[in-house]
Amino acid sequence: MTIIAHERFQGASDEFEYETDRATPAGTGAAAITLRGLEKSFGGNRVLRGINLHIPAGQFVAVIGKSGCGKSTLLRILMGLDEPTSGELHFENADGADAEANARIVFQEPRLLPWLSVAENVAVGLGDGVDKRIALREAEAVLGEVQLAEKAAEWPARLSGGQRQRVALGRALVSKPGVLALDEPLGALDALTRISMQELLNRVWRELGFTAVLVTHDVSEAVHLADRVIVLEEGRVALDLAIPYPHPRRYGNPALAELEGRLLAAILRTDTAH
Repeated sequence: MTIIAHERFQGASDEFEYETDRATPAGTGAAAITLRGLEKSFGGNRVLRGINLHIPAGQFVAVIGKSGCGKSTLLRILMGLDEPTSGELHFENADGADAEANARIVFQEPRLLPWLSVAENVAVGLGDGVDKRIALREAEAVLGEVQLAEKAAEWPARLSGGQRQRVALGRALVSKPGVLALDEPLGALDALTRISMQELLNRVWRELGFTAVLVTHDVSEAVHLADRVIVLEEGRVALDLAIPYPHPRRYGNPALAELEGRLLAAILRTDTAH
């Protein structure tokens, strides 16, 4: 996929050379993402101001920053829900050629259809035109991945908050996405359920190998899940920090706590500088 808006960005940034080592191979359908000079304005409000980023296929990137810095707008553009005012967005396959990314998103609210069973809600992610028996079979397989196989015939109303969010994750995964966007998907969960969901998300990502872009306010969550954390400040990249530790990561690791401190300091500087 390529989006080229009103202006073309000329030249390359050092940020395009950024890459981190990771033990997990990218999935065969994982897509790389390149942003060049990406801008988004709403009237006179410039929300994104020349974002230049390259995300290699299969990498897990977290985007953090204070409210209003442009995180969710960036995610919506990646998903094609909004168009940039100017700049370029490219999805690329393993050969580096432009490709149509199979991109899916998980929101903070599960947005399940109450009149459909759990398996039927997951099958919605396959879209129209898929034989119902095949769709349900695929849905049941994905429910096994998110540890809900026994809930396939249940109604969403009978599930806990964490279980409903696992169904939403399953719905996004059933089509085997190359890019999975996550817009604060764990923000409404209690602390213990949130940690459990973080572990589940990390395992599924490592097993399936898709490219993941997570928007979160939780610095600890970003450090524990991501290969790389981007701090946005007023629509610009203020910090691009690699997290050079293997997955899965242990809570309480002092090295990770030090990285959390660096990220928090970067966010707080954006507050105190104005």
